[in-house]
Amino acid sequence: MMTTFGIDRRRKIEGTVFLALFCLTIPAANWMIGHVGAVCLRDGPCLLPVAPGMMAPSGVMMVGAALVLRDLVQRRLGPGFGVGAIVVGAAISAALAPAALVLASASAFLLSELADFAVYTPLARRRLVTAVVASSLAGLVVDSIVFLWLAFGSLEFLGGQVIGKLWMVMIAVPLVAYLRRRDERLGLSPV
Repeated sequence: MMTTFGIDRRRKIEGTVFLALFCLTIPAANWMIGHVGAVCLRDGPCLLPVAPGMMAPSGVMMVGAALVLRDLVQRRLGPGFGVGAIVVGAAISAALAPAALVLASASAFLLSELADFAVYTPLARRRLVTAVVASSLAGLVVDSIVFLWLAFGSLEFLGGQVIGKLWMVMIAVPLVAYLRRRDERLGLSPV
C-alpha cells in the first residue's frame, strides 16, 4: 500500500500528464488533417479509412483520444479540472482552427466535452470503463453532429466521423481497464 502522500503525488503527476496530452490532441488533430492520410484532398483534409468503403478526416482520431483523456483528467484531478480542461480545450480549438471553421470547431469541442462530462461524472465511481465508453460515445456523436452541421450544413460524413473517433476510444479501453485495476491494487481512488 502506498502512503497518502505517495497516492496524492501519483494522482497529481498522472493528472498533469493526462491534461498535457489532452491539450496536445487539439494541435495534433489540426496538423493531422493536413498531413496524415491515405488520401489528401486538394484544398481539403487528409482522409483515413475507418471502415470498409468509409473514409474520415484523420484529425477525428485525436477527438476520440481527447474524450478519453478528459475523463482521465477528471479521475485524477477532479471535476473542476475536468471542466477547466474543457474550457481551455475549446479556447485552443478556436485559436488553432482555420478561420472558416472557428465557430464549428470550438462549438463542437465545447459541447462534446460537456456531454462527455455529463455522462462520465455520475458513472465513474462505480464503473470506470463503462463510464469512459458511454461518455465518449455521447461526446463523439455530439462532436460529429455539431461540427458537420455548423461547418458544412450537412451530416453526410457523420458515419465516418463517428467510426473514426470510436476507434480511438476502443484502443484506449484496455489502458483504462488497466488503470482501474492498478488503482484498486494501490488504493488510488478517484478524486
